[in-house]
Amino acid sequence: MKNFLFIILLLAIVSVSAQDKTIHGVVTTFDSILVTGAQIKVISNKQVVTTDSLGRFIVMVDNDDKLKVFAHGFYPQKVKLNEKTKVVAVNLKLRPTEKAREYAIGYGHVKDADKLSAIAQMTNKDTDFSRYATMQELLKGRFAGVNVMNNGDIIIRGTNSIMADNSALIVIDEMIVDKSTLHSISPLNVRSINVIKDGTASIYGSRGANGVIIIETKRGGDD
Repeated sequence: MKNFLFIILLLAIVSVSAQDKTIHGVVTTFDSILVTGAQIKVISNKQVVTTDSLGRFIVMVDNDDKLKVFAHGFYPQKVKLNEKTKVVAVNLKLRPTEKAREYAIGYGHVKDADKLSAIAQMTNKDTDFSRYATMQELLKGRFAGVNVMNNGDIIIRGTNSIMADNSALIVIDEMIVDKSTLHSISPLNVRSINVIKDGTASIYGSRGANGVIIIETKRGGDD
């Protein structure tokens, strides 16, 4: 009987300690723009908190808990935790419509509207990428202010630096690549394209001074 009571007590202690785990997090969009007032819901205990002016939040969770993150104008995102998780960085994806940008700014999720305006976004959900034979043709035909030079350099008008090379930085699936890599990608295999200019590209340091082309390709299960 004593052993039985001991086991019950031990299980109760473990359960309480699991619920007392604290997770710190931050919510951004386009990697560097802070998202204020985003809602974070803890699935296990239904706790809901919102991010502060710096996009930060703190929640109490179980070891194997899940978080659901929501903000107007953005796709909701689920985050799976484990016993080693201490800090969570959530990068929300903005829905590719002008109305979504209005919601993001109007609801106060993005304080610096100029940063959001410096980003042009397009996905295969709202544009038929199959109309274009190459990535260079797609970029030149669909993004205002983007010029593709004869040597393959991509120039984003308005972001020229004092450096000798004024070509934009190209990032494909979170990897910085050479301009020649674009030739190996078919527009049919692209899920989204973001063109970033001005100070918003500062997350990439001096290499992003001329703007950044961020391309995300389709993964298994994508349409």
